[in-house]
Amino acid sequence: MAIEGYNHSVADRLMKYVQIDTTADPNSDTFPSTMIQKDLGKVLVEELKSLGIDDAEMDEYGYVFGTIKGNIEHQVPTVCFCSHMDTAPDVTGKNVKPILHKSYDGNPITLPDDTSQVITTDQHPYLKEKIGDDLITASGKTLLGADDKAGVACIMDFAQYLQEHPEVKHGDIRILFTPDEEVGRGVDHLDMDKLNADYGYTLDGGVLGSIEDESFSADAVTITVHGISAHPGYAKNKLINALKIGGEVLAALPKDSWSPETTEGREGFVHPVAFDGIQEKATLQFIIRDHETNQLAEYEKRLENIVKNVVHKHEGATYEFEVKEQYRNMKEILKDVPFVTDYAIQAMKKAEIEPRPVIIRGGTDGSRLSFMGLPCPNLFTGEMAIHSKHEYVSVQDMEKAVQTMGELVQIWAEHK
Repeated sequence: MAIEGYNHSVADRLMKYVQIDTTADPNSDTFPSTMIQKDLGKVLVEELKSLGIDDAEMDEYGYVFGTIKGNIEHQVPTVCFCSHMDTAPDVTGKNVKPILHKSYDGNPITLPDDTSQVITTDQHPYLKEKIGDDLITASGKTLLGADDKAGVACIMDFAQYLQEHPEVKHGDIRILFTPDEEVGRGVDHLDMDKLNADYGYTLDGGVLGSIEDESFSADAVTITVHGISAHPGYAKNKLINALKIGGEVLAALPKDSWSPETTEGREGFVHPVAFDGIQEKATLQFIIRDHETNQLAEYEKRLENIVKNVVHKHEGATYEFEVKEQYRNMKEILKDVPFVTDYAIQAMKKAEIEPRPVIIRGGTDGSRLSFMGLPCPNLFTGEMAIHSKHEYVSVQDMEKAVQTMGELVQIWAEHK
């Protein structure tokens, strides 16, 4: 794709989008979990329409749809590009102040609103590859929101490019922006018939050239411990404190294995993410992860045995152990349609990018979309140090993602 003369809009778009707070809320029972996510959705619909994408719309759940009509005579599969609009609740996404650092020189970046926040190559080795690039960060008190507004910006820039360059041949392209990916609900209410696509790609990856077609499989576990309440002044031989029992459960977990902080690569983990309650009742929430789906049941059995052994030491205490499926390893689907990943690798090579196959130690909307009938690997955007105040993205990485998308749709156009 001859894109050298194109004036990319990714940087301006990202810096605009991150200033719109779209933080998701895992404790909400609405969908989307926060209505502020629709604020960005409305902006995107208007921008798509201004690009000539007349069918752009946002539905009641906050999903944004649009179609770039094909410009070839023969029928080819409809390809969807998808990114999520929400940001993680781990760090605030309110009042984000994006900063553009031109021609990064490799020195530490001190963020001005909190000078204790310093981004260095020692902490973030990928930065060594980005010397000379233009970087975007937040100002020190918030996350940036490049996860996944970098993906949103890439898709919007790609839509703009295709509208300005009708000589690029492609089939129908569906655009999808989702809410609530960060809380595991991103496609809960997605109408797949309305989406009407055959294959897809999420734009939600990190380093330049990364292509991800294998994710964790994931369950959530909620453990409810029931104690016995009593007035603390008269509690001897009566009170059974559920909070203390919950603390014992956490203390009984392995210290040197089986956790995010002690695993890497293909190793799975059991991770407590929330603990609250009162003396009568305490709730512990866990996420369970492994690349082998059958391992989840083994982990859950082991975790419940730990809980059982702790609770049974406290006569009168009881517990409940609830497992909820979250998503499954996309490889289970993508292994049967390897060309979907292969085309993306070919596109990167055409764009003079070295492909980097990566195993996701997490999941994306593509994990669930793959099991909903839309095989959907994940492509890079350059978003790094996600879910933290050190979050950054290379403008040139985003531009390369746009170029990859352009090459990719042309490869699809060649295959009937």
